[in-house]
Amino acid sequence: MTTADAVKNSNATFIDIREAYELEIDGKIEKAINIPLTEIPDRVDEIKQMPKPIVVFCRGGNRATSAFNFLIENGVEELYCAGGYEDVNEILNS
Repeated sequence: MTTADAVKNSNATFIDIREAYELEIDGKIEKAINIPLTEIPDRVDEIKQMPKPIVVFCRGGNRATSAFNFLIENGVEELYCAGGYEDVNEILNS
């Protein structure tokens, strides 16, 4: 499955790792769960139980890449890094 396929998957879980104030500034994806990057290490077990595929994204892609690498190292499967908020919106609206 490609990242675009994961984003378009109706069963996908979206994790938005931006801070709450960024959601107010940039907008949000309705079905995304907000788990800021700083909370990711404490929520690995919860994330492992989420419906697959799991798609992580942030504002521009750097934090999403960090979260993605950390979660892969900690055993999260069927995980995809979609980059930034605008990247996810572009895929969803294509």
